Amino acid sequence: MMKATEIIYSVVVPVYNEELVINECYKRLKKVMDSTKEGYEIIFINDGSKDNTLEIGGNISNLDPNIKVINFSRNFGHQVAVTAGMDNACGKAIAIIDADLQDPPEVILDMIKKWKEGFDVVYGKRLKRKGETLFKKVTSKAFYRILKSMTTVDIPVDTGDFRLIDRKVCDALKQLPERNRYVRGLVSWVGFKQVAVEYNREERFAGETKYPLKKMIKFASDGITAFSYKPLKFATYLGVGMSMLSFISILIVIYQKLFTGSTTAGWASLVAISLFFNGLILTMLGIIGEYIGRIYDEAKGRPQYIISEKIGFDKVINH
Repeated sequence: MMKATEIIYSVVVPVYNEELVINECYKRLKKVMDSTKEGYEIIFINDGSKDNTLEIGGNISNLDPNIKVINFSRNFGHQVAVTAGMDNACGKAIAIIDADLQDPPEVILDMIKKWKEGFDVVYGKRLKRKGETLFKKVTSKAFYRILKSMTTVDIPVDTGDFRLIDRKVCDALKQLPERNRYVRGLVSWVGFKQVAVEYNREERFAGETKYPLKKMIKFASDGITAFSYKPLKFATYLGVGMSMLSFISILIVIYQKLFTGSTTAGWASLVAISLFFNGLILTMLGIIGEYIGRIYDEAKGRPQYIISEKIGFDKVINH
């Protein structure tokens, strides 16, 4: 009599318009996970794809009981898709990997070894980033180091969401309800025993990047505002500093008027100074607005995501 296989590993794979990649991603992940000789599940989270990603994922699930698909009602974003995958994972260890195959699935085996040695979080650290523009490499490197300098949370540099976490870490993350999520930062925040596995990041297998400049800026903003109050402190210090300079300037003008009988002429310079200070004020208001906007999102209390359908979750994996 066949009995249900205990799921040891869950692999969470967010997908968005990945019809050119998902089949190859499945093949490589299946080969890797089959080699463990232990029970596993692979969960594809379809984040509102507009191509045939859902259909292909559903077909794979119908043929392979290890494959499950979560379909969002619309696009909620990569970090939310990762969160949904972790929320629905059953494994004792949960691996997170993107479908584009830039992060080699074979590295998961190295992560599993570290997990079995007793580490609760095993994150992938990139040594090289193939197929990426110089602009993205430079800005990414700068962002991670700026974020590290601005927060008390030890967020490793040169890492992404590619990692393996223990069940207790996953359960701890479920208790963190914030909506503007920065998952790799949250994993660092919860703590536990963590270690890196180094690897070389490959070129994207096919298709286009799902992180254009606009999304990269928002992602960076989420990371900074979620784990640091220093931009608010900077705005305060800058405002106080400029106010002191303005007060000193007024004293100088009064002194010139009373004791020298002359004042500095030049309306153009006054207008330039006025525009400069107005720009600083608007910048500080913008920083404050970023934090207020996130408070507003939290106050609304809406769910992080809405699932349209689940595929393959009613199947029993047997051996």
